[in-house]
Amino acid sequence: MLRTLFIFSEIVPYSKTGGLADVGGALPLALAQIGVDVRVLVPYYGQPTLGDLRWRCAVTTPYTGEAAELWSLAEQPQILFLRYPHYYERDGSPYQDGEGGDWPDNDRRFALLNRVAVEIAQGRVPGFDWRPDILHANDWQTGLIPYLLDLETRVGAIRPATLFTIHNLAYQGRFAPSAMASLHLPDSDFHWLGTELHGDFSFMKAGLAYSDQLTTVSPTYAQEIQTNAFGMGLDGLLRTRNRQLSGILNGIDTRQWNPATDPHLPAHYSAQDRQGKAECKSQLQSSLGLYPDPGMFLLGMISRLVEQKGTDMVLDILPDLLRRGMQVVILGSGDKSFEQRLLEMAAAHPAQMAARITFDEGLSHRIEAGTDAFLMPSRFEPCGLNQMYSLHYGTLPIVHRTGGLADTVTDAEDFNHLEQRNGFVFTNPNSDALHDTVLRAEALFRQPILWSQLQDQAMTGDYSWQHSAHAYLRLYHEVLARRTGGR
Repeated sequence: MLRTLFIFSEIVPYSKTGGLADVGGALPLALAQIGVDVRVLVPYYGQPTLGDLRWRCAVTTPYTGEAAELWSLAEQPQILFLRYPHYYERDGSPYQDGEGGDWPDNDRRFALLNRVAVEIAQGRVPGFDWRPDILHANDWQTGLIPYLLDLETRVGAIRPATLFTIHNLAYQGRFAPSAMASLHLPDSDFHWLGTELHGDFSFMKAGLAYSDQLTTVSPTYAQEIQTNAFGMGLDGLLRTRNRQLSGILNGIDTRQWNPATDPHLPAHYSAQDRQGKAECKSQLQSSLGLYPDPGMFLLGMISRLVEQKGTDMVLDILPDLLRRGMQVVILGSGDKSFEQRLLEMAAAHPAQMAARITFDEGLSHRIEAGTDAFLMPSRFEPCGLNQMYSLHYGTLPIVHRTGGLADTVTDAEDFNHLEQRNGFVFTNPNSDALHDTVLRAEALFRQPILWSQLQDQAMTGDYSWQHSAHAYLRLYHEVLARRTGGR
């Protein structure tokens, strides 16, 4: 049986700031269901509602001598929680303090996670006799692992194969060059083919340079990041390694996101019977103080409120959408100026617009179910999950043609040719293109038979993790065969 160790910095339902956590909660489980022996390593952030944690073993890292511990839940022994209170059990998010600033010791905090992963991989944790065939690291917080394992081979050690997944290339784990010395890493590797990125020491660069295989979370994003426009300064390295780079589309957890069983919804529905969706819309309008009219075109958006997600474009077009009689519901947080403008606009149009500046898991499910269309105009989007939630819930997405959005949403550009279409897509990331696309969507909403056809096609698509899990399993075997054959 193939043994795989995953390392994440966050994982649902125990810690979450974004889509990375959703992948952590779903992909290892999907692989376990097709016969992979999986373990997951993730920091324990002091979650009081985590459950009955049980001590597994102690682990002390080389060089730094940090004495950490591994714990797990009785019902999920495959998830290993790394406990080191000084680093992880703090007020704030996994990466930032309560004021929104990065923790100043993030390099040391995540280097510990990386070193513990290496100790497990090399069989050096007393009382823990499981070793992986392949180690699957995820995003910058785990980027040192392939590099640390490469250092192991320089002194003759045997190591597992490594796969590094890029979830968002914009976040690169960049620190001062002096961090290499403080982390007991050899200065000789601080160069453009190693850990150096435009004068900084970068966890992301280390992962990209030293891993056996690179993946990212959609086929289109795998191509985009090899260009200057999307490569974030790393496109040259990615072009050099393009034979070891592939894109595998994320899936969604259909246990948590299923309109037929979703406990957050006031009514359930399915592709075969969508009557409950009308009740979800009515309840959403009522609960948010919107005018309770089923004929009003209701748009939803759940997002970080930043330029990357196109929040500025949405703000540009909102006055005209409201003037035309549409309704809009927005949930999220981010740039303070964007938050303030949305709150002011909602206050001026309480019957047509609601803005909730917070994180609310239940409301996010009700927005996906209760709205007619979903706004996702991201300037770049490695994969995106909300557009797949929307498709699965019969809420037609309006997206910019980029990354995973391009791979999952097909544009209903011609009312006479809607076969295999499931949403609305615009090519140029600007306010005018978004505005025109929203108007196209509303025009189709006014033709219920055609709208229902699109909903059918959206809801019957397969957005589960099964295809992705099999693709990863094939890739694992290819990487292992390549190493066995002599890389």
